Amino acid sequence: MPRLTPVPPNERDRLRAFGSALRAARNELGLSQEKFAYKVRLDRTYIGGIERGERNPSLRNIWKLAEALNVTPSDLLIEAERLNRKRKKK
Repeated sequence: MPRLTPVPPNERDRLRAFGSALRAARNELGLSQEKFAYKVRLDRTYIGGIERGERNPSLRNIWKLAEALNVTPSDLLIEAERLNRKRKKK
């Protein structure tokens, strides 16, 4: 298994916020990780890694994820920004 490159704390927070935004949008549609992964043609473990903030999705994959959720990439990023700001206030 490849070793993951350490991620600076502020980037980790951003990745977690994006993952939370993705999970919330997926849950809103009532999709399991498995069904969602099939829909976007990505591995379920990759989706889980994104949702946990362990993976940094490419722009190409952000577009695929957003389209499958019937939102825009900017919708996901705006929600991630909002969640990240909220976490910083705690």
